[in-house]
Amino acid sequence: GKKIKDLPSLELAGPREKIYFDPSKTKCALVTCGGLCPGLNDIIRSIVLELHHNYGVKNIYGIKYGLQGFIPKYGHDMMDLKPEVVVNLLERGGSIIGSSRGPQDIDEIVDCLDRQNIGILFMVGGDGTLMAATRIADAIKEKNLKISIVGIPKTIDNDIYLVSRSFGFHTAVDEATRAIKAAHNEAEGYPNGIGLIKLMGRHSGFIAATAVLAQQDVNFVLVPEVDFDLDGPNGFLNALEERLKLRKHAVIVAAEGAGQKFFDKKEDENKFDESGNIRLKDIGLFLKEKIVSYFQAKNMEISLKYIDPSYTIRSLPANANDHVFCNFLGRDAVHAAMAGKTRLLIGRWNEHFIHLPMSASAGKRKKIHPEEKLWLSVLEATGQGSLINK
Repeated sequence: GKKIKDLPSLELAGPREKIYFDPSKTKCALVTCGGLCPGLNDIIRSIVLELHHNYGVKNIYGIKYGLQGFIPKYGHDMMDLKPEVVVNLLERGGSIIGSSRGPQDIDEIVDCLDRQNIGILFMVGGDGTLMAATRIADAIKEKNLKISIVGIPKTIDNDIYLVSRSFGFHTAVDEATRAIKAAHNEAEGYPNGIGLIKLMGRHSGFIAATAVLAQQDVNFVLVPEVDFDLDGPNGFLNALEERLKLRKHAVIVAAEGAGQKFFDKKEDENKFDESGNIRLKDIGLFLKEKIVSYFQAKNMEISLKYIDPSYTIRSLPANANDHVFCNFLGRDAVHAAMAGKTRLLIGRWNEHFIHLPMSASAGKRKKIHPEEKLWLSVLEATGQGSLINK
């Protein structure tokens, strides 16, 4: 087998013996990009407090509205992030420095960093942001600038490759379970009641699968990683009908990226959003329509309630568990940056906070493996079995 020295190993995060940047002279900047996520303000708070109180860095700026804040034509001012500005942020959802989607000119961003004399840039964002971070780091190297780029991966879907947990995920699962409780109560309250919930999960169904295990009232879970059919003897609609005949109610959770095979690929004129993500067709509304017409055709009365809590979930303040997690992430980002490290992400792997080279994670995605414990447990909890016609 492989010798230990051949296996990839990741550097532990945390304070270093020697620092590279002079705290009295260093200017730091922070930017948050992409969709909102519980914990963004926590990350901002922990970075600012660590820099200010423990390293004595006094010049810390928030770049307003994502990468737009670097580009002069948008006219966004930088925000002075003093401790008193961030100290009471824990109960606030969203991001006090705002966000935006979409690529901006890399050279303009680097010129702005250089002009403002910024030594360290913290970038909080998802896949697109981390790709941009890599390109910014490349341009910095080309121009021989001494600027450190440290990323904190942000995705509510928990789908970052080589990162076992991303911030905001626990809060999302918490809130998703409340939606499931509501759907279950609605479904039980009416004859042939159906509660249908759409949750986040563009390419990975971790929120759906985990929330289902937290609140075991769900009968069907549909995720992007596991194929299902609608029609036919073993398809979803037939299974739903059997469930209603047996128990008079049903609860269904669908991750937003599930069932994309049912949509006509030719309709995809506006295929990508500003962040370069494929615009998914709405599986929730699609299922709602299909379920209603299926039972109408059978003259079977149903009462269907559709719940989509996505924007409520992503803009909430973090829960206690995520507060703690964000505190570690933010402070470890500062330790790495002050030591002069660059081109890395702060992540969690095997119960440790680690430095992950940006190149190791960029452009890859963590997914549910249908033969592993998480999905097998979901199948046991729901009893849904395979929804594919053999």
